Amino acid sequence: MPETTPTPRVLVTSAAEATIDLLRDEHGPLMFHQSGGCCDGSSPMCFTKGEFRVGSNDVWLGQIYGCDFFMSAAQFEYWQHTQLTVDVVKGRGASFSLEIPLGVRFLIRSRIFTEAEAQHMAPVYDGEEYLTRPELAQ
Repeated sequence: MPETTPTPRVLVTSAAEATIDLLRDEHGPLMFHQSGGCCDGSSPMCFTKGEFRVGSNDVWLGQIYGCDFFMSAAQFEYWQHTQLTVDVVKGRGASFSLEIPLGVRFLIRSRIFTEAEAQHMAPVYDGEEYLTRPELAQ
């Protein structure tokens, strides 16, 4: 029986990849965190890798375009059944995310996983476990 590729929990658009390229050129390795707070806290925030400290209250969902993507554990409880896509739109958010000076902001688009996708989900790890797994925390 052929091995099934795990269903990714988070994806990225080509427009967001282009913005990530600009930010990576200026800031080096990057990471994302989705806090789930109100207002701009509901948008994914982009940081220089390691600038945002993750822990047991965060969940690592995978990587997008070479960037680790984390979400608060409380938010993950609500969104665990949805596939997230990081996109970018014109406009300025009111956050500390690195893309703000470019006049754009990252945002999340989501959809519910199909039953077939849900049977083959990519694993998630809490932030502390992520830090102890060298194959993840490169």
